[in-house]
Amino acid sequence: MRVIAHATEDVSRVRETLDFFLSGAGVKEAAKLIEELQAEGHHGNPITILSVQLKKKAECLNFAHFVRENFSEEDVDMLREEMPERLDEDLVFHLRFDKQAAYLQQVKLTNSSDAIIAKVKIETYPKNREKAGAIVEELFG
Repeated sequence: MRVIAHATEDVSRVRETLDFFLSGAGVKEAAKLIEELQAEGHHGNPITILSVQLKKKAECLNFAHFVRENFSEEDVDMLREEMPERLDEDLVFHLRFDKQAAYLQQVKLTNSSDAIIAKVKIETYPKNREKAGAIVEELFG
């Protein structure tokens, strides 16, 4: 997951949005996992990029279950409709969560560029888009 804290935002509040998802996934000591990078925006403005990568299978499954359990029916319907477009050729499933909603402890999909971006790598052996789609459906649909 990755999120940008703009110069006008309090980095600690943006960090709380990631903490919300990580605690929902049962990640222990989440604060230690979040990487912080200082960068410059398109117009020269300072930004902070916060990112975290979950690698343990249990944490990844907990994340998917947490997201699914907290989706509104509207978000579930939208996700089902957009599933094929959200799964790329490398079998990475793309999600964008509303940053403001996450700060308020809510899981909500958004199309905004100012979002918490989650990329979920779906593993199939051998690589198979249909099997990956079925896994995504099982996890998030």
